[in-house]
Amino acid sequence: MPDQRSSVPLQSLCFHLKDIELLDMPVGWTSGSQTAVLHTLLVFARGSGCLHTDRRMLRFSPEQCYLLSPDMPFRLENEYDEALRCYRMTFQVIEVSDRQYSPYAGELFPGRIEAAAYPFSRLLRMIQSLHTGGVDTEADGVQRNIRFQELMGFLLEQNLQAEPTLTPVQAVKNTIRYMHDHYMHQHITVQYLAQLAHLTTWRYTPIFQRITGKKPLHYLTELRINRSKELLLHTQEPLRHIAHEVGFADEYYFNRRFRHITGLTPKQYARQMKRSKRIRDWTGHEVDIPASPERIVYYGETFGDLLALGIQPVGSDNPGSAPRPLAQETLPQVHDIGYPFNADKTMALKPDLIIFANADEKQYRWVSKIAPTVTFNSYAPLEQRMQVLGRMLGRKSEAQRWLDAYGAKAQAMWSRMQGHIRPGETASVLIYDRGGRLFVMGVAGLSSSLYHPSGFKPTEPVGLMLADGLGYAEISPRRLHEYAGDRIFMLLSAEPASRQAAASMMESPLWRSLPAAQSGQVYVIEAEKWNYGDAFTREQLLEWLPRLLSRT
Repeated sequence: MPDQRSSVPLQSLCFHLKDIELLDMPVGWTSGSQTAVLHTLLVFARGSGCLHTDRRMLRFSPEQCYLLSPDMPFRLENEYDEALRCYRMTFQVIEVSDRQYSPYAGELFPGRIEAAAYPFSRLLRMIQSLHTGGVDTEADGVQRNIRFQELMGFLLEQNLQAEPTLTPVQAVKNTIRYMHDHYMHQHITVQYLAQLAHLTTWRYTPIFQRITGKKPLHYLTELRINRSKELLLHTQEPLRHIAHEVGFADEYYFNRRFRHITGLTPKQYARQMKRSKRIRDWTGHEVDIPASPERIVYYGETFGDLLALGIQPVGSDNPGSAPRPLAQETLPQVHDIGYPFNADKTMALKPDLIIFANADEKQYRWVSKIAPTVTFNSYAPLEQRMQVLGRMLGRKSEAQRWLDAYGAKAQAMWSRMQGHIRPGETASVLIYDRGGRLFVMGVAGLSSSLYHPSGFKPTEPVGLMLADGLGYAEISPRRLHEYAGDRIFMLLSAEPASRQAAASMMESPLWRSLPAAQSGQVYVIEAEKWNYGDAFTREQLLEWLPRLLSRT
């Protein structure tokens, strides 16, 4: 292998740190498209997902580093296992030669951008020292850059060798790729995989679990089962041949493992899936679901979306999923599956589809073992939710008809209300919940019915929440003036402590100083009845809002 250092003028390079930033981002976060202006080092301490560049897509996980060259476009996407923690360092590289100084924009690690760093804990300590150390004087700046030179020396030493040394994490990732290529071989054991990674089994297994969330043999079994699903659907081979082809020595053991993971025998699965369709859900899973599901369990905030499509689920979570008490009179019995999600109650209903309005990947893994499960964004705009459900459940035309009718009714209602609303008038929806904590509603709940081109406008900070897709946000009472609109809709929680907190606020001097309170434009509303943004409740609100607003 040629020495990679030959293409890098290493002895002529100097490094100057321009900025170091700590990114603490939630699950599901994406950076949007960006371009590295200078050399950029990304160091991941927590989270897992994808780094997209102009060349390819790379997966990142804890204890990984990537070095981007100037002008390289990139995008980060954090997945749904855990929040992201990433250090982003931008720095200049200067080439010094014959008394000349010029920027160096070439690759530091020719042909690759992933950087080895072992032990990672040492690199992390160096980065944290740079991040927390202040630069109050010129001497501080000099010391900081000396520490950065040491950091770059640490990375260059490990990554510009003729034979780069793999970190334990990189070695384990190589064995995962090996498993994907050789899952059909029965010789694969944890001991064998650990030997491939040059690690002891007691070191190998924890690293593997941190990367995948599973033990090695559980991961291997799922690989084999997933491959067997493809063979069951697309071949007519006997069960014993399929078992051997995916790495099981015994078709009876294969049958037991298949049923344990899927809840069905291989033959039952094949019969059911041949009457199915494949969809891509909110968080990116490719899921085979029944073409016409008959026993749906819905877990989430917008239960009423299904009611508007004429769909009767067999189960749902309670409280919070149905627009109670509005829907209860119109519904036959919907079984309560519990909140948090109760697997035993759900399995007893024998669902053929679970709609799971949650992005938690760890929960999804065990919920999806009960029945085909799709994640669903219950905070998405109403139109988007209805279209997604329509496509998913074979009700596409019904969803569009409902949206057209609702849009016409909403426009007619707001047009009739023009005499009661000033042009540009703002509104805010507030609630005390979880004791004495004050929240302002964004895209979720009642507020989704108030903000309309011909209706109320959000205040500026609420408008930012809507743009970011936030369902709600906790605020300090000190910031109430910033969020309070010309009209305030104060929701009363069912919790006694929260109701008392709301009552105390509405008797306070702070509240009486708000323009809405001074002008009598405050509406006190029961949250359990009206704080829903689902399609069923939105229709009901078209009749109720005019009566409420006409009182003033």
